[in-house]
Amino acid sequence: MPATQKTVKRSLLVTSATLLSLSLTAAPAPAAESPSPSTTPSATPPVNMSTVGGLLLGRPGTQVNLGSDTPVLPKDVTARSWIVADAESGDILAAHNAHWRLPPASTLKMLFADTVLPKFPKTTVHTVVPADLAGIGAGSSMVGIKEGETYTVHDLWLGVFLRSGNDAVHVLSSMNDGVDQTVKDMQAHADELQALDTHVISPDGYDAKGQVSSAYDLTLFARSGLQKKDFREYCSTVRAKFPGETSKNKKGTTSRDSFEIQNTNRLLTGDSDVSTYQGIAGVKNGNTTNAGATFTGVAERDGKVLLVTVMNPEKNEHNEVYKETAKLFDWGFQAAGKVEPVGELVPPKGVDTSAQPGAKASNGPAGNNGDASAKPVAAASAARDGSSGIGIALAVIGGFLALLAAGVFLVNRRWPLPDLMRRRR
Repeated sequence: MPATQKTVKRSLLVTSATLLSLSLTAAPAPAAESPSPSTTPSATPPVNMSTVGGLLLGRPGTQVNLGSDTPVLPKDVTARSWIVADAESGDILAAHNAHWRLPPASTLKMLFADTVLPKFPKTTVHTVVPADLAGIGAGSSMVGIKEGETYTVHDLWLGVFLRSGNDAVHVLSSMNDGVDQTVKDMQAHADELQALDTHVISPDGYDAKGQVSSAYDLTLFARSGLQKKDFREYCSTVRAKFPGETSKNKKGTTSRDSFEIQNTNRLLTGDSDVSTYQGIAGVKNGNTTNAGATFTGVAERDGKVLLVTVMNPEKNEHNEVYKETAKLFDWGFQAAGKVEPVGELVPPKGVDTSAQPGAKASNGPAGNNGDASAKPVAAASAARDGSSGIGIALAVIGGFLALLAAGVFLVNRRWPLPDLMRRRR
């Protein structure tokens, strides 16, 4: 890489805080017109699925390019859909029915958090009124929010991530101008992330007719959310104190105790038949009647950060979704650097990578025009080669703005997960 580019990279990283406060986007190429996919989950994977991220990802079944020295995939993974991806480069190491549109359960809360979390400072306080808790589905997971009590936004997000509390989701949605507005915001954000398999009906992931996502989209949500410090903090927290109900003694003195809540992610906490996974740092689990068990996890080992999403294992054993996730993590860490990727996690629409030297212009998400060479690279992987994000941005918007955009690429490539995990331990 030329010395001048190295110098620019160093100076950009020094000013990363300023760069992250800017909102710089380049106009995306117009998307090709295509019929909207059905929002009704199918009993078997469709023959033709979305090709966002690569043509292979649109095929049913397992997609992997094994070399002579690459470990074989575990044979006892029974999930209907799964993905193993490099969180930093965006490379998908292997996938199984990646774009199969299935009920997401509470893993959809990753999209909810990525959409709503930036809107309210964690110190904001809110007193719960009855309307805040209206419309929560029967049998929902709850953290124990009470009408008339006051909570900080920090408390509410702990309730969302640790206990998967639908009550906390509804209170935050009420603060965000209501459930209907929050659903619209989530759908718009999913579209911006190019998570085109996702159709949002309920912000908490509760079973609802027409509500679907995919292993591919859930991985996009996790990757986007993990760019946010508060998201990383909440999804990696093992246990915390949550405010209880205010009580009054015989003398009229009021007090408010707290109770402990623990994360329901068994790869973080461990369980009778599952050990805490080495290097785990989040993200979110879910379980409903329609969705079965779903889970997206992120883990770091030997400098490599992987994302694994598993949806609805057919094997009906306790904690099976975590067991299968752990097996795929193990394979991914062994295969990283040896296996040829089968696709990639695409960047948001606002990031235009079509002008990268040597790349052809694309008319929409990767694979939509049938040209595998035109698929865009992931935003966090813009610094993989000598041209890096700097060259891309210069071709897109030029001059000083280009350097700022390149700085965002470089900053986004920094994943402080090891420090996060040391604090957790």
